[in-house]
Amino acid sequence: MQFIERTLGGQLDYMAQRFPDREAVVFEDTIAGREVKYRRTYAQFNADCERVARALWSLGVRRGDHVAIWATNYPQWLLTLFGVAKIGAILVTVNTAYKIHEAEYLLRQSDTKLLIACDGFKDVSYINILNELCPEIAGTAAENRANLELAALPKLKTIVTIDSATYPGMYNWREFYALADTVDEAEFERGRAGLDCHDVVNMQYTSGTTGFPKGVMLTHYNILNNGMTIGDCMKLTENDRLCLSVPLFHCFGLVLAAMASVTHGTAMVLVNYYSPIKVLRTLERERCTVLHGVPTMFIAMLEHPEFKNFKFCLRTGIMAGSPCPIKTMRQVIDEMDMREITIVYGQTEASPGCTQTTTDDPIEKRVNTVGRAFPGVETKIVNPETGEELGADQIGEFCARGYNIMKGYYKMPEATAQVIDADGWLHTGDLACRDDEGYYKITGRIKDMIIRGGENIYPKEIEDFIYTHPKVSDVQVIGVPSKAYGEEIMACIIPREGAIIDADEIKEYVRSHMAKHKTPSYVKIVDSFPMNAAGKIQKYKLREAAVEELRLGEAAAIETA
Repeated sequence: MQFIERTLGGQLDYMAQRFPDREAVVFEDTIAGREVKYRRTYAQFNADCERVARALWSLGVRRGDHVAIWATNYPQWLLTLFGVAKIGAILVTVNTAYKIHEAEYLLRQSDTKLLIACDGFKDVSYINILNELCPEIAGTAAENRANLELAALPKLKTIVTIDSATYPGMYNWREFYALADTVDEAEFERGRAGLDCHDVVNMQYTSGTTGFPKGVMLTHYNILNNGMTIGDCMKLTENDRLCLSVPLFHCFGLVLAAMASVTHGTAMVLVNYYSPIKVLRTLERERCTVLHGVPTMFIAMLEHPEFKNFKFCLRTGIMAGSPCPIKTMRQVIDEMDMREITIVYGQTEASPGCTQTTTDDPIEKRVNTVGRAFPGVETKIVNPETGEELGADQIGEFCARGYNIMKGYYKMPEATAQVIDADGWLHTGDLACRDDEGYYKITGRIKDMIIRGGENIYPKEIEDFIYTHPKVSDVQVIGVPSKAYGEEIMACIIPREGAIIDADEIKEYVRSHMAKHKTPSYVKIVDSFPMNAAGKIQKYKLREAAVEELRLGEAAAIETA
């Protein structure tokens, strides 16, 4: 495999020369009652990114400085990414669901110098959060906006807003963009000379279940080559159009979508934020051939009452982010005509991809596995307690080593050493097994594994079976404490619309098809699952709620065996 040894900025320059007239970025949406349209070829988009790089330079951003972006999938998100990369700075991505406590932690821990933000998302106003954190902003004179003095965030010097409104102490995007014309060209070119593809270009904060989030440091080389490999597995070309509705702040959007596109000349059709109807309309209007999503996104589209009214041109895409139900994969293939859909497995610390199915893999492999290891990535399964390498069909911890592994967690060397061993192997914490052809199956997280009376039980196996029940829309299986067995199984189920599910029928359904000890002791009917902004289901929150309800004896909420 020929690895890319360009920076992100260099890669965009290359694509602008190779495919100057091909569409690069497309965006059409209504925001705050205002129609917003952005449609650029690769040459035009590259020119816009150059202007953003100069605007950043004019505000004192230099190589190695940290620029954060807190926004949904606006065109400005991609403009900022490549603008930052072109001057050797580092983009810090902020989860769009963050509120004041999380935002304060990230902006301080990351040493962010300049922040670019939209007004807010859903019920969260980012502008209000910033003013609450730093009341000095509103009193800052216009001439001092480039050098804020903030007690709570002393490293943060400038704030730029994306939306059209103007706020005291902040630049709006139009003002920011105009600053590109004030730059001394010779100084600018000298300042960005000699950038290295092995420099860090992106910091993404992991949404861990315990402790504070950690800033994963990823290089140009990490994410460009991971994106190229992912695009290769989907056989992307300049003729493809990728519907990008997964959040850009997460590796799914940034690498599996944007990097895969910019290494293949593919058009990125942005959806500001995911909603089933917005995505369905975009797919039809823009004749998209590629679609990414987590399983719950696909389920929501398949079950939308208007789904049958849309015509698709889809070919491929990725279902990832959480274990992919076999039943949903088959529906997507049959009903959305995504006959070349693939699955990627990985985690942020691995840029994120480690394995992927390909468009050429047999259908059974594409719906039942997460594929084989990427070129340039070593993989193995080990006993999580002894570190001993395991053979085919044995379940253990998935480990990876190669070009894709992060440089480490920002300012957290001890935490880095806990996941990357002395030999460079990343220990993922995921349970997996490998068949004799090299295809991997993910069976769950080490922490998610249920141990009932000494028996190891893997939730995904039970989830995949319960998905086949005709009344079930979605299901998550968790372990809850038990005095008798250590842990018992609980199935949390979202019924299909109009379906009434009886706990006993689910238990009997499992009992009659699987070993008795895999039958859920508890069945909980829910309307939705707790998720983070990347669409990942937060099982730990399901467990916490279940433990609380069991302790309080809320029999109406949980039906027991």
